[in-house]
Amino acid sequence: MQVSIQKTIDFVKKTLANAEAGHDWFHIERVFKTAQTINQQENGDELVVCFAALLHDIADPKFNNGDEELGPNMAASFLSSIDIDADIIAHVKLIIQNMSFKNSFDGAGFTSRELQIVQDADRLDAIGAIGIARAFTYGGFKNRVLYDPAILPEKHLNKESYKNTTAPTINHFYEKLLLLKDLMNTGAGKAMATERHDFMLLYLEHFYKEWEGK
Repeated sequence: MQVSIQKTIDFVKKTLANAEAGHDWFHIERVFKTAQTINQQENGDELVVCFAALLHDIADPKFNNGDEELGPNMAASFLSSIDIDADIIAHVKLIIQNMSFKNSFDGAGFTSRELQIVQDADRLDAIGAIGIARAFTYGGFKNRVLYDPAILPEKHLNKESYKNTTAPTINHFYEKLLLLKDLMNTGAGKAMATERHDFMLLYLEHFYKEWEGK
């Protein structure tokens, strides 16, 4: 197991060497560690959890012309190249295809204990102190304004609306980040999300005070 995990780590590091800072190897590493922490309580298949956590952003559609199949296919191809069992590969591929926030607009699809664990770990990295840093990093990458009081947050009703938004970064808190606490799947994920959620609320309180010069 450890040999295949190390091969996967090496592959991900090499593939994401020039990735945007919010979706780079360090993001993967945090999700990998958090998924293992959650799995200690949730008892999912350790190998599936590790592979899915490591490969979940190997080709994020945001940076690949919206191609939602490239990542799952790259993951499956790599795992096949290191002789991983076909059932594990199929499971990992389904997790990658179904775990993103934007896909939640499509309604209930494939799920498993392992998907829930990795999804919670990924969502936890989108909130709290690191989540705030990642939001503004991506906003800068897309050249978005920090905040514009005239542009109100939207309630996105479908995937296309969410994917195509160009709203200020602060709006992203209301359109996604502050929603994630209540979307956690596991008991461990929910417990970890509470503190991070509260930190974001405190941050926003300070942000608006400073915006008004107070």
